[in-house]
Amino acid sequence: MKKCLSYFNKKSLCLAGAALVLAASLTVGKAAAYFTTYATATGGAEVDLGFTRIVPDEEVYDWTKHIQIDNTGNYACYVRAKVFAGEKFQAGLVISGEGWTLGEDGYYYYKDMIPAGGSTANELLVKIDNMDSKEDFNVVVIQECAPVLYDENGNPYADWDMILDSSTDRYQ
Repeated sequence: MKKCLSYFNKKSLCLAGAALVLAASLTVGKAAAYFTTYATATGGAEVDLGFTRIVPDEEVYDWTKHIQIDNTGNYACYVRAKVFAGEKFQAGLVISGEGWTLGEDGYYYYKDMIPAGGSTANELLVKIDNMDSKEDFNVVVIQECAPVLYDENGNPYADWDMILDSSTDRYQ
């Protein structure tokens, strides 16, 4: 009986050892390939993801504020603007401009995308109707831009839920 147990122990031990050697040999090829294949590189490259920044160009003459929006960034964008005055003057604001349309949200949307380094071809004109006050006042213009996106047919559009914040150079 003693002979029989030692025979089975040796046989089991040999089978276990053979299985271990077989399993180890299957991964040696992959490990050897990993350690023998390499590539060297020198130098470097700077990655610039760019930014989009818009800047209003405002001039006032003939009691009219002439607003043109410049894209000083690296990518084309769409722009919109909203105009505010003091409570006394807000109702008298007259806003016009070829290529600008008033949206339901009170913003004026420019019809075309503005290429990088470009400007709105048409000005947004703001004046106060029936100006009978001699008081000083301010007309504040808020402008925003949205990146140019493309639909499945390649047509450009603006997604105003993805506004580019020009003060932080990032998407909101």
